[in-house]
Amino acid sequence: MAYQLLRFALSREHPEPRMFRRPDRLKSSYDVVIIGGGGHGLSSAYYLARDHGIRNVAVLERGYIGGGNTGRNTTIIRSNYLTPEGVAFYDESVRLWQDLSADFDLNLFYANRGHFTLAHTDSAVRTMRWRAEVNKHLGVDSELVGPDAVKAASPQIDITCGGHAPILGALYHAPGSIARHDAVAWGYGRGADRRGVEIHQKTEVTAIDVQGGKVRGVHTNQGYIATNKVLCAVAGFTPRVTHMVGLTTPIYVHPLQAMVSEPMKPWLDPILVSGSLHIYVSQSARGELVMGASLDPYEVQSTRSTLDFVEGLSAHMLDMFPFLSNVRVNRQWAGMADMTPDFAPILGKTPVEGFYLDAGWGTCGFKATPVCGKTMSYTVANDRNHPLIEGFNLSRFETYQLTGEKGAASVGH
Repeated sequence: MAYQLLRFALSREHPEPRMFRRPDRLKSSYDVVIIGGGGHGLSSAYYLARDHGIRNVAVLERGYIGGGNTGRNTTIIRSNYLTPEGVAFYDESVRLWQDLSADFDLNLFYANRGHFTLAHTDSAVRTMRWRAEVNKHLGVDSELVGPDAVKAASPQIDITCGGHAPILGALYHAPGSIARHDAVAWGYGRGADRRGVEIHQKTEVTAIDVQGGKVRGVHTNQGYIATNKVLCAVAGFTPRVTHMVGLTTPIYVHPLQAMVSEPMKPWLDPILVSGSLHIYVSQSARGELVMGASLDPYEVQSTRSTLDFVEGLSAHMLDMFPFLSNVRVNRQWAGMADMTPDFAPILGKTPVEGFYLDAGWGTCGFKATPVCGKTMSYTVANDRNHPLIEGFNLSRFETYQLTGEKGAASVGH
């Protein structure tokens, strides 16, 4: 079978076109310039072209597409948030995710697994009940379940977690899913390219031209571009770009690490999250355990990984699954997370006319990729915030009207 697949792949009778073009040079001007070729930047470009007919768009990426946080997350998709704003926003994203493979004509390996957020203390059980009631009130499928339901969904789990953190219950969120993260970037990139959007990799923005409080252009290492609209979607680098237009945000950047095991036969169907043990884990279509934990405890802009992370996460994994003691860790990596004081993103217009911000995602950016593209493309096209992102504007930090989502983070940070 492998030989036949190789023959098919190399056959001239079945040529596979490139996913997207490689433009020779930048044009002198674009209607919209998007800084950042990750999932959010590419999805915004895709919906700008598809839904709003704005095709004279350049996506500028300093590295390669999907090389930032889009390719450095643990691919979990859910909408069991804590605030009405968060639930409505992420629930729309889950709805978009379900049709995305068909929309792209590309297999994203989207898999609905169900999502358990484990509670190890009485106070955690109260929080899970709170989230379940908020979710149900807003039409999202979540419920508080007991430890028996966790054991039934994952029979291999040690429900006592080594005897020092017994599972007392969980928030079960049936729509919880996973998807192949790099395919998402490639799918949006191909779709945008086919509609006329230009994707420029290895193109770094060095300055943004602002005159009279309005965006007038962008300086890059490939030359100057005239434009009146710039969308910034550069998780981990947001403060550097906002500094170019004189904006101050409350964003601070922490590394967020993850790792995968060697492949195994399928044994873990649901997605499991433990805030007390600082774990989230699922099993990929390739059989690897995809595992994450809390943020590194210090502010630094770096994607280096550490032995301390592997040791700590492995110890907590063995609390839940002692039989994994002989399983090898295949690789680890780190992304950079834009954190905000209320753990909710910053989206929409800014005080600088023509400068739009898509930032502050913390650990929640991947799952929001489709809805972020839909809402930010609407906002850029109409120069008016989409109703779904009204609760995530930058000005909330000046008026102290925060959108507190810390209680809905996957693990404690």
